[in-house]
Amino acid sequence: MSPSANRSATNSSAITRKLDDQALTVRARAVLTIEAGAVAALAERIDEQFVRAVDIILQSRGRVIVSGVGKSGHIGRKIAATLASTGTPAYFVHPSEAAHGDLGMIQPDDVLIALSNSGSTEELLVIVPFVKRMGARMIAMTGRADSPLAQLSDAHLDVGVAEEACSLNLAPTASTTAALAMGDALAVVLLDARGFSPEDFARSHPGGALGRRLLTHVRDVMRTGDAVPSVSPHASFAEALLEISRKGMGMTAICEAQSNAPGKLLGVFTDGDLRRLLERTGNIEGLKIADVMHHAPRCITPDALAAEAASMMEQLSITRLLVIDEQGLLVGALNTQDLLTAKVI
Repeated sequence: MSPSANRSATNSSAITRKLDDQALTVRARAVLTIEAGAVAALAERIDEQFVRAVDIILQSRGRVIVSGVGKSGHIGRKIAATLASTGTPAYFVHPSEAAHGDLGMIQPDDVLIALSNSGSTEELLVIVPFVKRMGARMIAMTGRADSPLAQLSDAHLDVGVAEEACSLNLAPTASTTAALAMGDALAVVLLDARGFSPEDFARSHPGGALGRRLLTHVRDVMRTGDAVPSVSPHASFAEALLEISRKGMGMTAICEAQSNAPGKLLGVFTDGDLRRLLERTGNIEGLKIADVMHHAPRCITPDALAAEAASMMEQLSITRLLVIDEQGLLVGALNTQDLLTAKVI
């Protein structure tokens, strides 16, 4: 096809916008208002059926299998993923695939969550009798309490909406938003009921920034041994400055002397302290570091989360921290660069 023919085909297929800018924004806001209203209406439907659904899942010794067709299937996949990442083992099974062999993935101790706005989805109704027959429990999430799926369920979650956000009132929009929100409510309540902790959550997300923030402790990123700047309180001012320069942390700890390792932390002296000292007096000859150190340095323990160290530094507007154990002995040091390298911040 020639370039002119291509341009002609492109022009003939172009769609003329039927809404002006104001009408576009009005319509978009109406969509969001309708969907927000659909979600808000769910709060009034959190009743004994919801409590029953939670108890069914908590009492189950198996997994949660989520199933649905079309847009409900897409929402079901997300609900299954949210459940799995918040302490409830779950996965998605397409009902058509279940009817052709994947039904073997569902076991008697499992719980099926069936999603269907109409509650009459044929593919789900085909497999439900087999699921029930093997002894598995079923939770239906539909828009009609009198639907076949609702009637067959052990617990029914009503996610019906007054209208779809689609101007034709046909495309699943508000209804899928409501189902997704109800799934989130179920997952979060189960999370709280199980006592699911931030550490548990991090174990499900070890590969990302969240996992690093929740699983990385100060001991994992701090400098130790000879990398920690430290001098005794009897050190001369010049010796302390040399230690600050040699270790490259812009500070030195002052500790009780021990034979093999730094002892109890007594204080700290930083390059900022040096500048302020020089502004006050030009005569530093004969000074001992103990004469000018800070006696109450900001510290953290090695078992604290690295994210806590980052938060402390930000709140105090400092860039480094000394690390002490329960006896007040110096065991490490870290700065913001160490946290950046570990991708904690």
